[in-house]
Amino acid sequence: MSRSPLSRRDFLRLAGLSPALAPFLGNLPAFASVAEPPLAKQRLVIVFSPNGVVPTNFWPDPTEVSGALALPPILEPFEPFRKQLITLHGLGDKVRGDGDNHMRGIGCLLTGIELFPGNLQGGSHTPAGWSSGQSIDQAIGAHLQADAATRTRFGTLEFGVVVPDRADTWTRMVYAGPNKPIAPIDDPYQMFAKLYGDRRNRKALASVLDTIHEDFARVASLVGEEDRRLLDEHATFVRSMERQLAADAQAKRLGHAAPELEPGVRDANEDMPRISRMQIELLTHALEADFTRVATLQFTNSVGNARMSWLGIEESHHELSHKPDDDQAAQESLTKINRWYAGEIAHLAQRLADTPEPGGDGSLLDNTLIVWTNELGKGNSHSLDNIPFVLIGGAGGQTWGLRGERALSLGGTPHNRLLMWLAHAFGKEVPSFGRPDFCDAGPLTGLN
Repeated sequence: MSRSPLSRRDFLRLAGLSPALAPFLGNLPAFASVAEPPLAKQRLVIVFSPNGVVPTNFWPDPTEVSGALALPPILEPFEPFRKQLITLHGLGDKVRGDGDNHMRGIGCLLTGIELFPGNLQGGSHTPAGWSSGQSIDQAIGAHLQADAATRTRFGTLEFGVVVPDRADTWTRMVYAGPNKPIAPIDDPYQMFAKLYGDRRNRKALASVLDTIHEDFARVASLVGEEDRRLLDEHATFVRSMERQLAADAQAKRLGHAAPELEPGVRDANEDMPRISRMQIELLTHALEADFTRVATLQFTNSVGNARMSWLGIEESHHELSHKPDDDQAAQESLTKINRWYAGEIAHLAQRLADTPEPGGDGSLLDNTLIVWTNELGKGNSHSLDNIPFVLIGGAGGQTWGLRGERALSLGGTPHNRLLMWLAHAFGKEVPSFGRPDFCDAGPLTGLN
């Protein structure tokens, strides 16, 4: 009697294995007839930080010639990746309508379309609600999930770092569709459980870790050398998280009174650097294991109020961003803050660069495009012109091949054209993205 080949999901169910092992099963004999061909992977990571930038310390002098790029103070952490970096000066968020610029800045950033009318009052402008369109990460994720060759366990993953525990227009940049915001996960342990939790849905994360250890051991003898290497790396990573959980549990047993915090500031604020690095580790491993090919990493929120005391800065980021340009101390603090964000993104780029492309040549960074952006061009003017967009990586991939070490001047181009270019780069041919009237000139050109 002939049998249909087992799907990976069926195999996991029958074998009692964690779904976290699905990406390592492609070379098992049981899947030989259904395993996808070894295509070059393309990945996208969009990183958000808030409140605009200090333009004089952020934007390089324009150059379309590779090899002539000098990095200003905020971008200096990207020096190791200068040859893989492009800045896009002159992209503007042209979307208007309901809401203030902070609200439209984050709500229209990845959707390119207006906010719905609503009852959330912002600034001196009309109130607004959620975005009326899908965000580009979700559109690309859905496109990849529709093809068995590019389908992953998670279509997209949404990471957060100290995002306020409330649902409003200022805290959401990702949308599954109109009126469908997606909250980022800013608890690394919750994200870990999502990535490595199993179908038995154990409540204690420690139990999940025990199960993952057992499953790694059961599968290791069945897979090829490359998959064994990945399994070993993930087993090491799981053990590291286990030790961290044990240390945190011990710290909690010591006990102390919880301090009272002002509204809008999370008790995780002082742990922001640690949370950032934990999320970056989880994101790197998720990309390496092919859990997803599309992710977002959101630092705080629009009107972000982080107090970065570890940088010697006691005023909140948003408060500093409102101070005038002639306040030199504020400008220096804002430069430090944005440079810190750049350093975290550079760390992500370094982790991807240090991780070999599984089953292929080069590194994860070669086939991953990092896009760093912001809801405002400049904080104290609330400008939606010259929205910061920095591209890192993307030298490989199936359809992009970016030429780095350039600072392009785009002269007031609607950012919708960049969103449209991203869709096309992943093989999703669309006549427009977001507002059609901002896409008349087609996708952005000159990047590759």
